[in-house]
Amino acid sequence: MRIVFIGAGVLSVATAEALIRDGHEVIIIEQDKARIESLSEYLDCGFVNGDATKPAILREVDPERSDALLCLTNSDQDNILASLVGRSIGFKRVITKIEDAEYQHLCSELGLSDTVVPDESVARMLLDMLAGNESVELTAFVKGGARFFPFIVREADAGTVEGLNLPKRTRLVCVYRDNKFLLPDEIQRLKERDEVLLITHEERLDELRERWGRPPRP
Repeated sequence: MRIVFIGAGVLSVATAEALIRDGHEVIIIEQDKARIESLSEYLDCGFVNGDATKPAILREVDPERSDALLCLTNSDQDNILASLVGRSIGFKRVITKIEDAEYQHLCSELGLSDTVVPDESVARMLLDMLAGNESVELTAFVKGGARFFPFIVREADAGTVEGLNLPKRTRLVCVYRDNKFLLPDEIQRLKERDEVLLITHEERLDELRERWGRPPRP
């Protein structure tokens, strides 16, 4: 993959290091030239010095040839603006980090479905730890082409699970309704706004994305 990061903070660098170890191409756009000089001494990736909210800067990294744009600066406003610009000039996927959860609704209205709120994610993990629940890394169990796919039930989808006409090698795992966890045998009918988690084969992901779009932020 070819991944472009906006911002050279801790989250960007940690993610970039993991991607580079796995053999992926990484480019980081950062306004602080001194930060770039420091990172270039040990991070084997491309760097662009500039303001990534500007279309001209984002075009320098060849959006159409890139697989994803990760907007991870310390400014929610810059991340949202850069995400919109990135999407408009051809990035296949845009992931937006926001610190203020109040921006979640705005991101949803703007069609930025791949949003990340780090504090909320960490808080959920801490609550699980305090409750004595072990955190299980699902990727350790999802192998052989298996993938999870979440989506939110629309009005047209409401009804029986069978009525979804899911593609082959795709099954419903669970449903979240009104913050309650439901297993398949507890569900008689799906309701609008239910959050559904499917397990599928990776070859079916494009078909699911075409129907429901990119998965919402969990």
